[in-house]
Order: sequence, then structure tokens, then C-alpha cells
Amino acid sequence: MLNCHWCLRIAALLLTACGSVPEVDPPVTAERVELSRYLGRWHEIARLPMPFQKEQEAAIAEYGLRSDGEVSVRNIAVRADGMTREVRGQARVLNPGANSRLLVRFNEWFSVFMPQPEKGNYWILHVDADYQTALVGTPDRRYLWVLARDPALPEATLQRLLRLARDQGYDTRRWIRSAQHQPRA
Repeated sequence: MLNCHWCLRIAALLLTACGSVPEVDPPVTAERVELSRYLGRWHEIARLPMPFQKEQEAAIAEYGLRSDGEVSVRNIAVRADGMTREVRGQARVLNPGANSRLLVRFNEWFSVFMPQPEKGNYWILHVDADYQTALVGTPDRRYLWVLARDPALPEATLQRLLRLARDQGYDTRRWIRSAQHQPRA
């Protein structure tokens, strides 16, 4: 059995190991996002893999303004046969004025058990001047999305956005191109 002396040494070692992890600067977000222009439908063009998103599905995100000032979120997954599944939620802006850091929560039963990151989980890293393309990521750099108003994006534009993400520290070697199926009417 370990005595208290050894427990203290092990605890000190663990604390030292945790403290020696270098702090990584967070990604830089867009300077200012006009929410009224950002709202609407976006097609996912590319992303970093996610455990709850199937590779062969298209993804569409729709954002709207709620009466309480938050942003409504509707994510639609479209299978190759046109069948859809969706999840709804809301987003709260965490940096009013800049509007580039949001906390998105989904209306699923398990959401109450998910920790809500203080810094948010939806950072708008870049949006073009015409609000036709956007680059969105998580501050921990695990997830990344290239979004566009149209389901097709010129290859040069996609590569430019992926370069921006790589410059921000996202591992773009793992990116996947999103399927572009259309939902059934």
C-alpha cells in the first residue's frame, strides 16, 4: 500500500506533467461578421472528419434569427437517395460586435450531458466580402468546415480556404470533400 508521502510525489509529478503542456494560441477569427448577412443556407463543401457525420452524406446548414436574439440552427444530412435527417438547435454569440465566436447547442436529449465550452464551439475564421464562402472551426482545431452558399465551389477557392485553415494550425491533411446530394422535394 502506498503511503501518503508517495501519493504526494505522484500527485506532484502529475501536476508538473500537466503544467508543462505548452499553451497553444487560439485560432484567429474573422474581425467582424454581420449576422444578418451570414444567416441563411450554407452547403458544406469540405470538413475534417467527425464521428457523428457520415462521409457519404451531404450537409446543409441553415441559420436564422430567433426572437430572443439567438441564432436558430438547422443541420440537414442528405443521403445519396435524397432522404434527409436533421438536427435543430440554437447558437449564442459569445463576442457581440465581432459575432465570430458562437456556442451552438442542439436540441437532442443527450445535449444536457455535453459540456458547454466557455470559448464556444463554432468559430467563424473567415467569411468573404460577399458572404458566399466561409471557413468555420472549433477553437481546439479538431473540427473544420468549408461552407459555401452554392453546393459547388471552384477548386482554387477551396484550396485557398484550406490554406487559410492550415495557416491557423488545422490539420488539413485529413480533410474530406463533402458529398453534394440534393434533398427530395
